Amino acid sequence: MLLIVVVDFLLVNGLLQLMTAYHPWFARWTPIRVHILILLSNVGLVIAEILNPPIIQRRAISAGDIVKRVLQLSMLQGFFALFFMKMLYLGFVGGRFQAVFCVLELVTILISRYFERKVIKKYRSVGGNSRYATFIGADTELLNIYHKLNDDLTMGYHINGYYADGDMPEDETNDKRLHTDKLNKLGTLQYFLENLNHPEELKVGDELYVCLSRREKDTIRQLSHFCDHNVIRFYLVPVSVEMLEIDLKRELIDDMEVFTTFENPLQNPWNKLIKRVFDIVFSIIFLIPTALIFPFVWLIMKIQSPGPLLFKQARTGIDGKTFNMLKFRSMHVNDDADKLQATKDDPRKYPFGDFMRKANIDELPQFLNVLRGDMSIVGPRPHMLAHTEQYSALIDKYMVRHFVKPGLTGWAQVTGFRGETKELWQMEGRVKRDIWYIEHWSIWLDIRIIWLTAKTMFIHDKNAY
Repeated sequence: MLLIVVVDFLLVNGLLQLMTAYHPWFARWTPIRVHILILLSNVGLVIAEILNPPIIQRRAISAGDIVKRVLQLSMLQGFFALFFMKMLYLGFVGGRFQAVFCVLELVTILISRYFERKVIKKYRSVGGNSRYATFIGADTELLNIYHKLNDDLTMGYHINGYYADGDMPEDETNDKRLHTDKLNKLGTLQYFLENLNHPEELKVGDELYVCLSRREKDTIRQLSHFCDHNVIRFYLVPVSVEMLEIDLKRELIDDMEVFTTFENPLQNPWNKLIKRVFDIVFSIIFLIPTALIFPFVWLIMKIQSPGPLLFKQARTGIDGKTFNMLKFRSMHVNDDADKLQATKDDPRKYPFGDFMRKANIDELPQFLNVLRGDMSIVGPRPHMLAHTEQYSALIDKYMVRHFVKPGLTGWAQVTGFRGETKELWQMEGRVKRDIWYIEHWSIWLDIRIIWLTAKTMFIHDKNAY
């Protein structure tokens, strides 16, 4: 973390040197005034770093959290620097300078965070700063933990294996298909318990993830004490059959801990207002380039596939209500548009339409839906009416995804559940992620999803067809 902070100071001071040397604001400044300005800016940065230390070195951290932290850092630095300048009243450039400088500082540090994260990922991928974890038990929930820790090299985890009386089940639901030979069985649970007093005989590592039934509370307590005694992080993972499958949040009544059902953040009127304002501003911004490319899309479409420019389709929206969703037409006019999903080599697609789908260009007219209030920029993708009827009968909690406005893009789409749903588990995964988004909404999560979606315009999603 110290090295990251040092880089921040080098970048900020480099920007200060460039601005004071070349910007006309400072043409008549004496050297002493420039030095005081740089000093006060550094004091502001010191306070900002103390109040808002960097987090990119953490193992489990999202891009949205990093952007949020850098934005807070820039704003704090600018606030305290301006405060000291005004307090000393030395005739310094005021808010205009700080506003410009904060934007430059934000962009510069974000770029540095990107490369710093790359360096951390590379360092951990070759074995540096690694943590070793071991599983106790054989349950499908441990497979989910395995993928979380093992698939992201940035986290720097190595899984030793697992101790259990049975064998780890096959992973039937994850698209990556875990081969059980990659997750080594190190021995039985009984063997592990018999050697608690001889930890050198066990392969434990830094963290122990225990997935046993609550009926085995004595064993769980014994394993917890073993971890405490040997400075090993202990994690208890509920077994799948004991998962409540309802979302709970922790609350305190005096010193008593209780749990209540999770509240949808978008039920809060203030959050609703923030999201709506964000949607309107974002839509207006993106309708400008949409209008500019409109003639080119129309011309190419007329050459390759005569027919209407826009495709209108009834979709299920908020509260289960129907609305007409707009898209640039990416297929030849056909009678199956309201019944069949697009497939990888769908003969209904024409060449430019196929390109538009992969680059998300066909979705641009939906900014009109957003402006009209039918949709949001981010939310669960709206499904055809036929699919709503079909999957609501097959998937528990399917209709929960309609408690919020549907979106142009969503959490499911940027986490691998975009495109055709050939099997039921694919739609179940999409619904699960849609509900997770509803329960964990924040404006920072929306920004992160937009960024991940924007990347697909340059790095095509293999599921986008």
